[in-house]
Amino acid sequence: MGTASRLLLLLHNLLLLLPPGAFGFAPSLDSDFTFTLPAGRKECFFQPMRHGASLEVEYQVLDGAGLDVDFYLESPKGEILVFHQRKSDGVHTVETEDGDYMFCFDNTFSTISEKVIFFELILDNMGEGEQEDWKKYITGTDLLDMKLEDILESINNVKARLSKSLQIQTLLRAFEARDRNIQESNFDTVNFWSMVNLGVMVVVSAVQVYMLKSLFEDKRKSRT
Repeated sequence: MGTASRLLLLLHNLLLLLPPGAFGFAPSLDSDFTFTLPAGRKECFFQPMRHGASLEVEYQVLDGAGLDVDFYLESPKGEILVFHQRKSDGVHTVETEDGDYMFCFDNTFSTISEKVIFFELILDNMGEGEQEDWKKYITGTDLLDMKLEDILESINNVKARLSKSLQIQTLLRAFEARDRNIQESNFDTVNFWSMVNLGVMVVVSAVQVYMLKSLFEDKRKSRT
C-alpha cells in the first residue's frame, strides 16, 4: 500500500472517531425565495439572529413595470439599517445582535403593476456556542508527519468555495429570469405596434386607391 493510500485510510479512521459536530465548521445557512408582490401592497419577513453573526440580504425585481421596489431592513431595536427607494436590486450585509431582524419590500407606490421579487438570505456564524474540542478524540496522530489542522482547513476552504458557487448560480438564475421577462415584454410590445402599423398602412392604401379612382371618374352628366 502506497503512502497516499495509508494517509487516506488513517484520515478515514480518524473521521470515524470524531463525534457529530466535532469539526468546528462556522455554520453558514443559505435560503432563497421568489414571490409576487401585488400593486399597492407591502410584504415583510423576519429572521431571528444571534450576537456576532452576519446577515446578508440580496434581492432582485424579476418582473413588473419599472422593475423597481422599495426595500428597508430594520434591527430588533426598531432602527432602520438600510433603506432603498425604487431600486431594481441590492445587496446588504449587517453584523447582527440577538433578536429578530425585519426586512420589507414595499410596492405601495404602484397602483397597477405587481412585481415578482427574488431574494436570498446568507447567514454566517450561526453556531450555538463553542464546539467541543475534537483533538481529544484523536489518538496516534504522531504516526504520520502531517497536521490534521491543515486538512480541516482545506476542507473548510472547499466547503466555503462550494457555498459561494451555489450562491453565484442562484444569482445567475435570477438574472436569467429577469432578462427573459424583459425580452418577452419587448416581444409583445413589438408585435403590438407592428400590428398597429400594419393596420395604418392598410387604411392609408385604401384611402389612396379611393382618391386615385375618384380622380378618373367623369362626373359630368351627358345631355340627350
